[in-house]
Amino acid sequence: MAAIVWLIAGIVLAAAEMLTGDLVLLMLGVAALGTAGVAAATDIPVWGDALVFAAIAGVLFLGVRPVLRRKFGTPPPTLTNAEALPGKSALVLEPVGEHSGRVKLGGEVWTARPLDPSEVYEAGVTVYVMKIDGATAVVWKGP
Repeated sequence: MAAIVWLIAGIVLAAAEMLTGDLVLLMLGVAALGTAGVAAATDIPVWGDALVFAAIAGVLFLGVRPVLRRKFGTPPPTLTNAEALPGKSALVLEPVGEHSGRVKLGGEVWTARPLDPSEVYEAGVTVYVMKIDGATAVVWKGP
């Protein structure tokens, strides 16, 4: 009878892990399933089941969970769209001044303005995108 209780507890805990994603309930669920196996194979008292559960859970929390968290942890976000453009180089297609200009950036044509409003970049010059301001690339020729 104790083995069935541990089995049900293990399945419920492992299923509940889908709601948290922190690997805590999964470790407890696996420990409960392991305890269900030991309870089914032996005839130890309930306090013995508790010790088996604690031992398995301790091993899982100290040995398995850190490895899984490193392997399946959240990767750093990959910058996409406009967030990925700063730092890229662009080719000036039309002179870039304070109020007008176009650059070719990643195969697309963007309106552009210089980082320093007093500068003007002529066509054919390579510039670097410092930031994206709306639909305008703010560019700088560099040192």
